[in-house]
Amino acid sequence: MGSSGTVRNPIMVCVPLMGNSVEEMMSQMGQAKSQGADLVEIRLDYIQNFQPLHDLEILLRDKPLPVIIVYRPKWEGGQYEGDEQRRLDALKLAMELGADYIDVELKGASDLMVNSNLNKHSIGKIIVSCHVGDCTPSKEDLSNLVAKMHSTGADVIKLVTHASNITDLATIFHLLSHCKIPLIAYSTGDRGLISHLLCPKFGGFLVYGSMRNNSIPGLPTLDSLRQAYKLEYLNANTKVFGLVSNPVGHSKGPILHNPAFRHTGYNGIYVPMLVDDLKEFFRIYSSPDFAGFSVGIPYKEAVTGCCDEVHPLAESVGAVNTIIRNPSSGKLVGYNTDCEAAITAIEDALGARRGTNDASFTSPLAGKQFVLAGAGGAGRALAFGAKSRGARIIIFDIDYERASSLAHSVSGEAQPYEDIVKFCPEKGGILANATPIGMHPNTDRIPVAEDTLGVYQLVFDSVYNPRKTRLLKEAEAAGAVVVSGVEMFLRQAVDQFNLFTDAEAPEEFMREIILEKF
Repeated sequence: MGSSGTVRNPIMVCVPLMGNSVEEMMSQMGQAKSQGADLVEIRLDYIQNFQPLHDLEILLRDKPLPVIIVYRPKWEGGQYEGDEQRRLDALKLAMELGADYIDVELKGASDLMVNSNLNKHSIGKIIVSCHVGDCTPSKEDLSNLVAKMHSTGADVIKLVTHASNITDLATIFHLLSHCKIPLIAYSTGDRGLISHLLCPKFGGFLVYGSMRNNSIPGLPTLDSLRQAYKLEYLNANTKVFGLVSNPVGHSKGPILHNPAFRHTGYNGIYVPMLVDDLKEFFRIYSSPDFAGFSVGIPYKEAVTGCCDEVHPLAESVGAVNTIIRNPSSGKLVGYNTDCEAAITAIEDALGARRGTNDASFTSPLAGKQFVLAGAGGAGRALAFGAKSRGARIIIFDIDYERASSLAHSVSGEAQPYEDIVKFCPEKGGILANATPIGMHPNTDRIPVAEDTLGVYQLVFDSVYNPRKTRLLKEAEAAGAVVVSGVEMFLRQAVDQFNLFTDAEAPEEFMREIILEKF
């Protein structure tokens, strides 16, 4: 088992500020400090009618946090389109007036420092930056670029790329772990998120985060950095876990697994991984650092082909939601923790209602009609779980062939998906939704006819964001017992944690988090 230890990483969290006036910048600085930022990046090119001496004196005189001053020109992705010398003079002035850092583009950086002797006569430090185009160059090209930036005499270098695929970030991690001077390196876009979250593990100089109510695509929020991820606990030995999915923004895994890791003293981090190509992802991230994965939509079935070994339950279900990298062999081993999590959540709800929770308890699903919407990974887990309890299964899926194949595997029945809205269930049956219908942000839909909900004894929804979906609200109003996907999520997460850490999960602690945060 890993150990989180007691030494904290001195990583700084920086918030970029893009206010249109000095007053707005000052207000944002105060907000950034109150939300937990360590420093701010002030974008002078966003200030309208910027007056260098007057405005910089105000910004730097009473700054509540250390500042990085940036005056980004249009040719490097910024807003400034004026005289180049005036722009450079403003940066020199910022240093003279007490800026902690100024950010200078690689183009012309050496001339600026030689001509002004900034790096010799100022207490502030110089960041030399370069924003690479629309794709991430090769490892060799980026290494050469970093060497060129280093040769300018910079105190810190900053390299920004755009990630078209999460696999592009491996080059960023390589640079961070091998650079000899302080390096800020990350990728923009939604697929670049983990370049920020894993920065402290690989030795980065600082991490960027966005403020509450001012989110920036691809940047983690200050709240998530301070509350869920707590990057100060990361180090080179931290094991990386994450949800492999597409989309991935709905995931609540980080706010559950990360506190649980810290609670048990395990040195790990759990991050969202927006993956486009499964095989390429696992080929690139093959090091022991990437120790385990949760698997979400739409990959639970396809990912079985990426595993070196598949646990018998997962093999029979035909879906994997958890992968562990064997620390000795490096092989990927697939498991399914969804199946028992969903079925026991349903059984417990029924058993509690009927008062039958003793050791000799026979499943209340035995002989019941079990209507299942969705035949994907979660649907397969539910179907095989229901079969193991003796339920009679009817499956609806938008892909009838998939529904038919699953029905054959569980001795059930498949019906065309379009018939689900007019399907007449048996009194006292079970309805389970294993489709994304009702998931945030599209929360206004339900997969079945509303007037049939009262016929069911229990309605289960695998969607856990929101905690109580419209389907569950309508079913509860109609008199059915309801089980949220949150309960399934907790149970499968507990089993995942056991597999991730090879130790017992703090189940009650995790349940408290869910009750508070979900």
